Amino acid sequence: METSHRQPTRPAAPLPAERLYRAADLGALTFATTAELAPLPGLLEQPRAAQAIRFGTGIAQRGFNIFAIGSNSAAMQQSVRGLLDDAARTRPLPSDWVYVANFEAAHRPMAIALPGRRAPELQKAVHTLIDDLRITLPAIFESEDYQKRRGALEQSFQSKNEAAFSALGDKAAARGIAVLRTPMGFGMAPVRDGKVVPPQEFNAWPDAEQRATREAIQQLEHDLEETLRQVPRVEKEARDAIRALERETAEAALRQPFEQIRQPFSDLPRVVQHLDAMHADLLDNVQAFVSPEAAAEGKALAAMRLAGPFDRYEVNVLVTQADHGDGAPVIEEPHPTLANLVGRIEYQQVQGALVTNFRLIKPGALHRANGGTLLLDARSLLSEAFSWPALKRALLRREVAIEDVARSIGLTTTVSLEPDPIPLDVKVVLFGDRMLYYMFAAVDPDIGQYFKVLADFDDDLPRTAGNEALLARLIGGIAAKEGLRPLDPGAVGRVIEHAARLADDADRLALHTERLHDLIAEASYLAGQAGRASIARTDVEAAIAQQISRVSRPRERSAEMILRDIALIETSGARVGQINGLSVLSLGDYAFGRPTRITCRVRPGMGRIVDIEREVELGGPLHSKGVLILSGFIAGRYALDTPMSVHASLVFEQSYGGVEGDSASSAELYALLSAIADVPLRQDLAVTGSVNQHGMVQAIGGVNEKIEGFFDICAARGLTGTQGVLIPASNVQHLMLRDDVVAACKAGRFAVYPVETIDQGIALLTGLPAGERGTDGAYPEGSLNRHVEDRLKDFAKARRQADDEGREAERR
Repeated sequence: METSHRQPTRPAAPLPAERLYRAADLGALTFATTAELAPLPGLLEQPRAAQAIRFGTGIAQRGFNIFAIGSNSAAMQQSVRGLLDDAARTRPLPSDWVYVANFEAAHRPMAIALPGRRAPELQKAVHTLIDDLRITLPAIFESEDYQKRRGALEQSFQSKNEAAFSALGDKAAARGIAVLRTPMGFGMAPVRDGKVVPPQEFNAWPDAEQRATREAIQQLEHDLEETLRQVPRVEKEARDAIRALERETAEAALRQPFEQIRQPFSDLPRVVQHLDAMHADLLDNVQAFVSPEAAAEGKALAAMRLAGPFDRYEVNVLVTQADHGDGAPVIEEPHPTLANLVGRIEYQQVQGALVTNFRLIKPGALHRANGGTLLLDARSLLSEAFSWPALKRALLRREVAIEDVARSIGLTTTVSLEPDPIPLDVKVVLFGDRMLYYMFAAVDPDIGQYFKVLADFDDDLPRTAGNEALLARLIGGIAAKEGLRPLDPGAVGRVIEHAARLADDADRLALHTERLHDLIAEASYLAGQAGRASIARTDVEAAIAQQISRVSRPRERSAEMILRDIALIETSGARVGQINGLSVLSLGDYAFGRPTRITCRVRPGMGRIVDIEREVELGGPLHSKGVLILSGFIAGRYALDTPMSVHASLVFEQSYGGVEGDSASSAELYALLSAIADVPLRQDLAVTGSVNQHGMVQAIGGVNEKIEGFFDICAARGLTGTQGVLIPASNVQHLMLRDDVVAACKAGRFAVYPVETIDQGIALLTGLPAGERGTDGAYPEGSLNRHVEDRLKDFAKARRQADDEGREAERR
């Protein structure tokens, strides 16, 4: 039987005022203002998340990066940052990294690791060396000793050339031929009596003499050609000799400075190797320091902030640990573009072209966090098209390679650099809300490969006396950190109570630190306006009221529609098949409740309950599920020996948007029972709560907003003392109602009724007892359940009669 599991129905009684609001208990603390409280380091206890963070930072295996999820990213970062800073202090100091020129392949700068904080030392030493050489080398090459040796070499080779030409001239003179220098080169002509013979006179010579002279000139021209052919060889020998002299002189000048610069870095083979390569390149390019033209070019390029001939020897410090304390770095990157994440190569415009060099390589967040921890906001990371794939590549390869988006997608063909990738050892921590994480995991399963540690932050915590005391210290810490006025105990208690309201639970405390910070800041401002040195409870209450007022235009317009009878809501009298349901509208961080008329019409039929919202596709699946539960309740409780013969239609009146959720299913059931029994329901009561097939009323969300929404309409029309709201008994623990609602309930002008079953609620709404089945299997005469069952039997009888008449008509 249906009665086998039902308990006798107890009448629903209004809740006492002390059950409608739970005040803060600060008995564990004694203070005049929060200035006397020790600030709470970080957030309130998050043991699950803290354990995950400690585990993630401690384990060194690949892929054990951390994804922190929760509703408040800023608060998570604040909490995690403290744990990460503690862990970072125990880790070794990471390496410094520098880029230097690759003298064999200029487009591939080399990366060199140095012990932490030593990169600036190398950069300074090399810069000082180059500056000194720019002064000392020209001085050495301008010295008297060098000039004498160079002059002797040049004179020696010049004399060699002159001797060859002198021998040729003597040979030609012996044969009566003169070697002439002309602007067009060398030429030969016959000579007589020490003078060049003019062409007219030469043509007058005997033929034999002319022939002999031409043969002599031809032989001498061949000798001249051989002599001229030797000139470049002699000049090359001269250049080689001068170059050898320059190298010898430079070697002597560079020996001691390079011995001095190698000494402090003798423990770093890669640095010594680079200094040796730099030494060799300097010897090969010493003219860059000596030539006036090269010096002038270097000054011109320096004026344009471009790389001159000397800058190729400088050191580009990419990352150094000299700018932070001991331990590993903890880096936050608020804007994780590809360039900000993996670094970039900058360019400069020179005469219409873009040029670059290794000194324009800039680090990314992965470089700066290398050896430590990198904190990234997941939403910001995913907002950048190329950043997430680049991060995965870096974590997979364990190296940071600078990538250029424009080059990778073919937008530019500018000649660029290919710097050495830098080995990566970093712990990455992502922050995001839960929905983002679960959607991310569904779209990209690789997230489990790269972020194996999930740190799930609680949104609230139990409201115990100890946690209230901890929250008081956190409140005091917020005020002190932001330079706000301290709070007195009353103000602290009101903030704690507001945290419970934000949690939508009198027994929980929300950890929305950002919203608490805003509330304290506004209350501090109001206290200052009132001339108070500390924040009082009235300041906090005024700040809450102002926060609501700024966003309450939709609520006020909704109430205005009801009070002007545009949206039809009755708060007095009684109606058959009509009830006030309650719903919550959420707009950003603000939510408010409003009553909605729900109506039901019935007639004999085939046992179908029509959800009009679903029929027109305005009802969501959860709402439709709630309506279908009503069918199960009706079929399982009434007229068990007859088929269901009712046709009912349910609708949210004047609802022009979607309807979702099952929190109105109990109200819909009350309206259905009223319509079937033809018994009116009180309109001065509103109802919220879902229901199961056994008639048990179940908890819903937004109970405070729903009660206050109906209260505001009743108060605007005038409280009668009979008005109230029916809520699930399991929602009593969530009540944190406004002061005016609590005061009205305490004065008996409004009431909040907790109900456990549909029988309790229907008895209150109709004034009739619900009724229990007797030993005869029937409900008591005059009870609501008896009215329902009798009416359903009448519907079944009418249905059978209609069926019989139909069959009779068919036979005829």
